[in-house]
Amino acid sequence: MSRSPKYWNTAKIFLKKKDKIMKKLINKYSDNNLTTRKDVFFSLCKSIIGQQISVAAASSVFAKFNLACKGKINPKVVSKISTTKLKSCGLSRQKIKGIKELAKKYISKKFNPNLINKMNDEQAILYLSELRQIGRWSAEMILLFTYNRPNIWPVQDIGLLRAISNNYKKKYLPPKNFVNKLNKRFSPYCSVATWYLWRSIDNEPIQY
Repeated sequence: MSRSPKYWNTAKIFLKKKDKIMKKLINKYSDNNLTTRKDVFFSLCKSIIGQQISVAAASSVFAKFNLACKGKINPKVVSKISTTKLKSCGLSRQKIKGIKELAKKYISKKFNPNLINKMNDEQAILYLSELRQIGRWSAEMILLFTYNRPNIWPVQDIGLLRAISNNYKKKYLPPKNFVNKLNKRFSPYCSVATWYLWRSIDNEPIQY
């Protein structure tokens, strides 16, 4: 099992005291934890590729993209791959533009991922959202999975909303005021609560 974030065990104790459902989920899914690959460029490319397509389709396209990069997904390699080759991986015109622009901004240092460490969550979301093809949801996924920020509560995420409905016996979509109530209850460890809620509807631990 990969090393968990430093706050993980503290968060589990906190959440189990705060919420009966969360206690049940934490006890049930004790076999794994949130991990990170600590590669922002890789994660951003994966995020762009996976937008608005199924998990299976995203995996297939990403495998072809990885092959085109010869297993080296970094700004210099991506900047040299032709549009035609990227298109043959199954990428749309908009996604190609997004990935190409991302590589360009990395190389020119117009985008500096190190700055995110000095930002609060909302500042970081806004900074990431300046990138082409990266919206609020994608930015939140980067903060949760790549930076392991402890208090991300991605209310646009369909999986999270479905898991809330299932576990708390609410209709789908769950009422906004109830989602906000859980946000307050789980803070400052919403990322951990989100991970366990996702796990309750997916046999495999999510890796973004």
